Amino acid sequence: MGFTDATQFWNERFDKKEFIFGKEPNEYLVEQASRYLKPNSSVLCIADGEGRNGVWLAKQGMCVTGFDVSDIALAKANQFAKENQVNIQYSLCDTDGFDWQANAYDAVMGIFIQFADPEMRFRIFKQVHQTLRLGGLFILQGYTPKQLVHKTGGPSLIEHLYTEEMIRELSQDFEVLELQCYEKQLSEGARHTGMSALLGMVAKKRA
Repeated sequence: MGFTDATQFWNERFDKKEFIFGKEPNEYLVEQASRYLKPNSSVLCIADGEGRNGVWLAKQGMCVTGFDVSDIALAKANQFAKENQVNIQYSLCDTDGFDWQANAYDAVMGIFIQFADPEMRFRIFKQVHQTLRLGGLFILQGYTPKQLVHKTGGPSLIEHLYTEEMIRELSQDFEVLELQCYEKQLSEGARHTGMSALLGMVAKKRA
């Protein structure tokens, strides 16, 4: 899917008054960011959508950068940031179009970024490693193949879902601090509601 196609795809989904994934941040992101990150940390949010995660991080005192392929989502995110009196540097682009500057961030958030096929996913892990500072963290949350049974959100293509083996393979340049597969009730807007099959990872860029 090219940039134009992806923009159209996501614009159609985000073009609603309500926030389709809710306004509350992802639970796993909150748990791990609260545990590992300090105020003034420089954080990048991949595909931050309507801004629920970026705004929460900024409210904790983080310096937040984000991007998304949907201009409609980013308009909502910017308005949401304004309402919460925080400033986030958002760019309209996809993962291949973002400027992955070397050693730029203390942490990168990848929350349900499951639009990526295997080739794009490989590139994203390399790009994240490049842009993190030494000791920086990659916090990832996604669905596992068992989600195809629950059908409470996420992609319908199995190649877009995460297994522990896959994520460990992609994370060879990192030190994996936590990696777990589990099931939990989610309540994240209309799109992520109900029992869900999840994977969570925290990985650190090592020397």
